Amino acid sequence: MPLQDLPETTALVVIDMQQGFTDPSWGVPVDLDGCRTRVRALVDAFESARRPVVVVRHDSDKPSSPLRRDAAGNAFFDEIAAVDPAVLITKTVNSAFLGTPDLDGWLRERGIDTIVVCGIQTNMCVETTARMGGNLGYRVVVPLDATTTFPLTGAGESADAETLIRITAVNLAGGGFAQVAATADVVAASMREEKP
Repeated sequence: MPLQDLPETTALVVIDMQQGFTDPSWGVPVDLDGCRTRVRALVDAFESARRPVVVVRHDSDKPSSPLRRDAAGNAFFDEIAAVDPAVLITKTVNSAFLGTPDLDGWLRERGIDTIVVCGIQTNMCVETTARMGGNLGYRVVVPLDATTTFPLTGAGESADAETLIRITAVNLAGGGFAQVAATADVVAASMREEKP
């Protein structure tokens, strides 16, 4: 289903585009370079349309994490480091809605009712933020090709990254949390003027 025009009351939420995700301990991501390129395309489109860009950074409190505050991996990829965000949210958990400052309050104060969520990891912080956004009553759009993730093992099972991305799409769309879209469609919709 084609993405409808995004209202002017839409913000882009860029999740955890941090250098620590190149650490080999994560495993091999799905098309990290493509994710970075598409996230930057979304940022450029939103900046051109004068729509807010929210940047989220994971400040891990785990001593071994490459995303911990004092680690080089806490820094953003170059594509995001150059962005002057409308607000920077820092968090220690999966959801950007549980970060500082309060994302929900920041969005509501500005009359924002739609969020486009992209970044890393698809099935972790992106999906959790999208689900919580849906629960809070926002219209949520996830350009799935502007996300990436890594293989995962747990409860005696394992899944490759491609499978996890597909499952996230099913969870979000099938569960009614978010509309799953392609970056190109979101870029096109963000550049169209809202119809009267």
